[in-house]
Amino acid sequence: MSTADSPDRATPRIEGPPPRILVVQAPYYRAVIEGMRQGADALFAAVGAEVETAEVAGAFELPGALRLALKAPQGRWDGFLVLGCVVKGETDHYDHICREASRGVMDIAVETGIPIGFGLLTVHSLAQAEARSRQDRHNKGAEAANALLMQIALARRWGAA
Repeated sequence: MSTADSPDRATPRIEGPPPRILVVQAPYYRAVIEGMRQGADALFAAVGAEVETAEVAGAFELPGALRLALKAPQGRWDGFLVLGCVVKGETDHYDHICREASRGVMDIAVETGIPIGFGLLTVHSLAQAEARSRQDRHNKGAEAANALLMQIALARRWGAA
């Protein structure tokens, strides 16, 4: 699927109180993350979400910060959004960081069942990242936020929240 084919998704309906969300972001490419965050924040505002932010040094630290957040008092947050960007360079560092950060977040999601929106861009150029952080229907921050809100809605529907 190319970005031209990106779906236009409706904002999920969240039953109950407004969701409480922690955004864990790695602002190494600050303009890209800010663009993704604007897309996510628009969806969060639409459902009246309460949003906190934690910044980490880079993509590699995203799963560790998520794990630390899970040690906070139960029920502090209904879900988590992780945002980051890794741009391919000349070494294989890119491959290791992308794989391990993705695996780390997935392991936490599967192990805990906690709603997580995954917004880690893994791109070959800064231009690709910028295209995915513009304020249009291709914004990957908005897509990750939408996925998170859908997970929160399911958790509440099934009594898992």
